[in-house]
Amino acid sequence: MPDITVAAVQDALAGVIDPDTNEPVTKAGMVTEVKIEGDQVSFAVDLGTSGSAKRETLGGAFRKAIAALGAKSVEIHWSGELGGREVAAGDPMPGVKNIVLVMSGKGGVGKSTCATNLTLALKRAGHRVGLLDADIYGPSIPTMLGVMGRPVSSDGKTIDPLERFGVKLMSIGFLLEDPKQAVIWRGPMLHGALQQFLNDVNWGELDFLLLDLPPGTGDVALTLSQRAKVTGAVIVTTPQTVATDDVFKSVSMCQKVNIPLLGVVENMSFFIDSAGVRHELFGKGGGQAVAEFAGAPLLGQVPIDQTVREWGDKGTPVVQAMPASSVSQAFVQIAERLVDVIAARTAEAGPVIDRSGGVGKKRLPITK
Repeated sequence: MPDITVAAVQDALAGVIDPDTNEPVTKAGMVTEVKIEGDQVSFAVDLGTSGSAKRETLGGAFRKAIAALGAKSVEIHWSGELGGREVAAGDPMPGVKNIVLVMSGKGGVGKSTCATNLTLALKRAGHRVGLLDADIYGPSIPTMLGVMGRPVSSDGKTIDPLERFGVKLMSIGFLLEDPKQAVIWRGPMLHGALQQFLNDVNWGELDFLLLDLPPGTGDVALTLSQRAKVTGAVIVTTPQTVATDDVFKSVSMCQKVNIPLLGVVENMSFFIDSAGVRHELFGKGGGQAVAEFAGAPLLGQVPIDQTVREWGDKGTPVVQAMPASSVSQAFVQIAERLVDVIAARTAEAGPVIDRSGGVGKKRLPITK
């Protein structure tokens, strides 16, 4: 296979057509900053002001074109206008465009793994991202991101989140003297901690703040739905019935409290053995069934892969550690589809008033 050159990449991308203009993406100067390191290719894509509800379509076309050159890894840095939630007066996080709840009615489905890797996929795509570990009783984010520091306050009024890989982070795990220490709190103390994470943490300007919620349909999701205008929820499930039976309840709760459902992620969908044979260890169709019940798209299926567990235990999510791997690319494509869903809903909603005191922008309403 010949060496990959910038000219070859540009020629390959010239064959990709912008669905809005029906012209090659290179003609409008949409693609810039082409970089090549061996068999790894990266470039930036500016979607301009036409919205970003075409990342999945263009992303797939870009990867196919560059893969034909022999590239093993393609990393795309997206930019352009990004819609978001409606920000009302008194909103605790007016600088956060989108608040996305990552949740599941069932424990053990890999929700925190999905939340961390989805966060890193969004960050690597060029977005400003934060991750809030809202699982007060079982915080996983400190381990999965290899962070055990203590938050400080620069102004004496707000808490500065910790950072790793350019992602702003907050977790109750950062505040415990002993990581093995149990948090034994009743509801009011839990609510107080969540409100402090929302009101008193200096999240700054973010495109996305992902909240890793505990399993179940209890106090945490209810508190968040009442305290902040959320863009919506991503539901994580595994294929088998014993998981989906509980996940259906989580979907039902979102519908009752008017949390928009952005999509479903089916984790641990299948396993590919050394001979390339696909095994559906936990059955199949569960994620699609949840998506149909939710009236939301199936954002993607994540395979069982040992490297996900290994890198998570080491404190570096697999999307960051092995971005070219097939499982990392599954998370990347889920992230692109999620942004597409948000952008499409924003476009449908049209411009509304930003009541936080800022300039009016296109915002995503939280109620139908």
